[in-house]
Amino acid sequence: MALTYLSSQTASSSSSLSFTSGIDSTYDAYEFHFVNMHPQTDNVNFTFQVNAVGQSGFNEVITSAFFRAYQLESGGSAGVDYRTSFDQAQGTAYQPISEGVYTYSDSSVSGVLTLYAPSDTTYVKHFLSRLNMMGGSPVTVDMFCSGYINTTSAIDEIDFKMSSGNIDAGTVHMYGVS
Repeated sequence: MALTYLSSQTASSSSSLSFTSGIDSTYDAYEFHFVNMHPQTDNVNFTFQVNAVGQSGFNEVITSAFFRAYQLESGGSAGVDYRTSFDQAQGTAYQPISEGVYTYSDSSVSGVLTLYAPSDTTYVKHFLSRLNMMGGSPVTVDMFCSGYINTTSAIDEIDFKMSSGNIDAGTVHMYGVS
C-alpha cells in the first residue's frame, strides 16, 4: 500500500473544510488524515458527510456504527463501549467520527478516515475511521466508526465540520491509496 499526497485544507475559524475536487477514479481508496482538529465550541463532535456526483447539500444516506475505548488521565475509569447515539440507520445527518472535543488549549482530535472505492458505480461506498482525542475529564478516547454510504453513484466531494461552532484550527490532508 502506498499513499500519494493530493491536497490539504487548514482551518482558521472555519465553518467546515471541504474537498470538492480530486476524488475520482484515480485511486481505489482515499485517506483523510486529521491533525490537531481544535473546536471553537466546547464538547462538540467532529463529523463528515459526502456528495454524490452532481449532488449538493452533503446529505447522502449513511448507515454506521461507533464505539470507543477510553482512559482517564487520573488513572480512574477506563473502558470500551458502543455509542448508539452516534449510529445512523439510513440517516442523512453528518456522521460523527469523534465525540466531546473541548476548547482547552491542549485538547484536539487527530486520526484517519478511509473512503473505499468512491468512484465505483456498482456498490455502496464503505468507510472506516479511527481517531484519538484528549477530552474534557481529562481523558484519552480512541474512537472507531465504520459504515457505508448507501448509494451506487460515485462520490466526489466530502465535507468535515464540528457538530456546533467552527473549527478553530487543524489540518486535513487527503491521500490517494494505491
